[in-house]
Amino acid sequence: MTIRLYDTSARQIRDFDPVKPGCVSIYLCGATVQAAPHIGHIRSGLNFDIMRRWFEYRGYEVTFVRNVTDIDDKIITKAREQGRPWWSIGYENERAFNDGYTALGCLPPTYEPRATGHVTEMVEMMRTLIERGHAYEADGSVYFDVRSWPDYLELSKQDLDEMRQPAEEGITGKRDPRDFAMWKATKPGEPDWETPWGRGRPGWHLECSAMAHKYLGSAFDVHGGGLDLIFPHHENEIAQAKAFGDEFARYWVHNAWVTMSGEKMSKSLGNSVLVSEMVKQWRPIVLRYYLGTPHYRSTIEYSEDALREAEAAFGRIEGFLQRVTELAGKTVEPAAEVPPAFAEAMDDDLGVPGALAVVHTTVRQGNSALAADDKDAAVARSAEVRAMLGVLGLDPLDERWAGASEESEDLHGVVDSLVRLVLDQRESARARKDWATADAIRDQLAQAGLAIEDSPQGPRWTLSAR
Repeated sequence: MTIRLYDTSARQIRDFDPVKPGCVSIYLCGATVQAAPHIGHIRSGLNFDIMRRWFEYRGYEVTFVRNVTDIDDKIITKAREQGRPWWSIGYENERAFNDGYTALGCLPPTYEPRATGHVTEMVEMMRTLIERGHAYEADGSVYFDVRSWPDYLELSKQDLDEMRQPAEEGITGKRDPRDFAMWKATKPGEPDWETPWGRGRPGWHLECSAMAHKYLGSAFDVHGGGLDLIFPHHENEIAQAKAFGDEFARYWVHNAWVTMSGEKMSKSLGNSVLVSEMVKQWRPIVLRYYLGTPHYRSTIEYSEDALREAEAAFGRIEGFLQRVTELAGKTVEPAAEVPPAFAEAMDDDLGVPGALAVVHTTVRQGNSALAADDKDAAVARSAEVRAMLGVLGLDPLDERWAGASEESEDLHGVVDSLVRLVLDQRESARARKDWATADAIRDQLAQAGLAIEDSPQGPRWTLSAR
């Protein structure tokens, strides 16, 4: 068994060789909490949640760190616009992100550090870099000297002499316009912290280098994030950390975007779809299926039609599991191991689409067994499906999804009782061969959003696809 991952730095898929045998350390660039999350933000969390789950299935002990950037130019701007303290903006949106991760079934990180809680570590890193000639102070700010590090741009493969000055770094006092700010001198009305070089606040890139070092040490396995973070953020992290003396990350893994009309989903473009609104329109497990099942390096073009297709596809899986549960008279436990073809797909750079094809093939086999009244085969396929869905965080019979809300269960029971009364009337009409009345009842239930299926065990109802 060898897991392989696409390493952005190497531009190829590499065999996974952990720093410490039997253990995996992952650092994921988390939220900058200036606003509530859209589904593009949550996709990153989902992709790395699936990575974590697969490593754990393969027997690794996983340490998963996902940071929170709770101080940033955008947060300060939002605070001014809304006339609120900067920290209240950050805390409100941090909770919104965590609500989104939880709603879509992401496991909580091992550690979730905030940038503002690690100023001490940032100061120590800057002090060392200044002493080694890789950073300098100018007018109370601290900058990284990019020409002092020969391997700068090793991740993005750019040419330093052709590189444009980052737009957000139009600050005086820099030796070279391409040097980037590690620490920003205080400005009136902005939050600040004391340092040997005066009061100020962290630069975006410094915080992740410092927090990765604190929680994962000088060398760790996987650094993750969206494609848009390769430059400048991840490039600058590497320069700081390696100049500081860390080996830093062995593998760089980047997920693609969720787009709308071909453009990256973003708050600034005004084309974002907030998670808090989406979960009102779609079941969270369907959203997870939609966002988590394409390959993590593939762009997802958002559309309601695509979501409806995902809902229908997941409904077929869910319906099979429900039918086997009814046949067996109890919930079938997941198999101890996933099918070999599923494992092979997941080992190959987290090939979720290939793994999902195995799920659907197994569902079809199970449905054939049901049609043939082969209970043992149907139960066996159900156990395999549950094992595979469990790895993907998509098992509808898992307690994270089933029974997660007692209120929802109670409501389902009330609706079930009411629908059963109507179905009994339909069965009576069918018994006396009053087909017009039976069809009318079925049509009325369909208009109410219920799909009726006649089975050997009697009629069953489910919510119909949109």
